[in-house]
Amino acid sequence: MVSNLPFGAVEFAANPEPRCPCVLVLDTSASMAGTRLQELQRGLQQFRDELSGDALARKRVELAIITFGGSVKLASDFASVEHFEPPRLQADGLTPMGSAVSTALDLVKARKQVYRENGVAYYRPWVFLLTDGEPNDDWHAACVAVREVEASRQVAFFAVGVGEANFEVLRQVSVRLPLQLRGMMFREMFQWLSNSLKSVSHSGVSDEVGLKNPASPEGWAKI
Repeated sequence: MVSNLPFGAVEFAANPEPRCPCVLVLDTSASMAGTRLQELQRGLQQFRDELSGDALARKRVELAIITFGGSVKLASDFASVEHFEPPRLQADGLTPMGSAVSTALDLVKARKQVYRENGVAYYRPWVFLLTDGEPNDDWHAACVAVREVEASRQVAFFAVGVGEANFEVLRQVSVRLPLQLRGMMFREMFQWLSNSLKSVSHSGVSDEVGLKNPASPEGWAKI
């Protein structure tokens, strides 16, 4: 039988669970080439696998990926975990971080509108930025936008710097204190992220969920 519902409505009719959207904003500039990109790629696969192992998170968490290396690309549009496949990442070009963050916020805004149109409840969206360099574009508009959506609790924004990342810039962009990745602990970072999203997806839509401190002595990050 062919449904008369629009594609998005079919998706939500089949799975009416509230959604927990998360956008990964990943630096794929030339400086990420080699071991960093390889470990990031492995971490993404682990991230997907761990979320897939949780029946409720598999239905509620939605993932999207924006990459920025030379240009900003929507590498993977929003999809539930069961339909998400990590894209193959390639390192190239400079670091248009400001544009990437603005694109992520626009993507979240559009997705929330889709939820509202289909009567689907949703958790506060997450935007998770990972970068190892210094932005080569104007990032000030993104800084203002992040602070606006954080102040109104529309988005939870997280920033992680790798290696030579410019933490002076990240501290201006992010309301939360940006974290520095310890060495090559990408997979530990994604394990923390998957555990955090699983905790959120098991809570009520308006609940506050405590997150494990990633900068603890045994954690994957330092301040």
